[in-house]
Amino acid sequence: MAMTVRCDIVSAEEKVFDGLVELLVCEGEAGELGIKPGHAPLLTRLVPGPVRVIKQHGKEEVIYVDGGYLEVQPNQITVLADTAVRADDLDEAKAEQAKQAAAQTLADSMASKEFAEVASQLARAVGQLRTIKQARKALR
Repeated sequence: MAMTVRCDIVSAEEKVFDGLVELLVCEGEAGELGIKPGHAPLLTRLVPGPVRVIKQHGKEEVIYVDGGYLEVQPNQITVLADTAVRADDLDEAKAEQAKQAAAQTLADSMASKEFAEVASQLARAVGQLRTIKQARKALR
């Protein structure tokens, strides 16, 4: 039996995941992270995108987070995000539409404050699309 660690993935609205995991894979500001039981304590910001959870007995689940924080303690992994949505609940057409709209707005000239907001919207849409693709890979 593989070693596991307790994991909670929480959004501002609800707890999206609560269970034992063998591995959690996500993307922090400095790159991709793989967290297994016994990982050193860690606190880092996350970029919008997929969080892959390999649950006890090897079943994989993919969850989209809109940034947030990852905290790793000796017996607990916690992901705190403003938004966390299971990949199955994401609307690919809506995410693709948001990506196109944000990319078009970026192409237009705008003030730097507007640029930052649109860039953030684009990052969220791209993160959702990456999450959907990760979930499809997990189903294969």
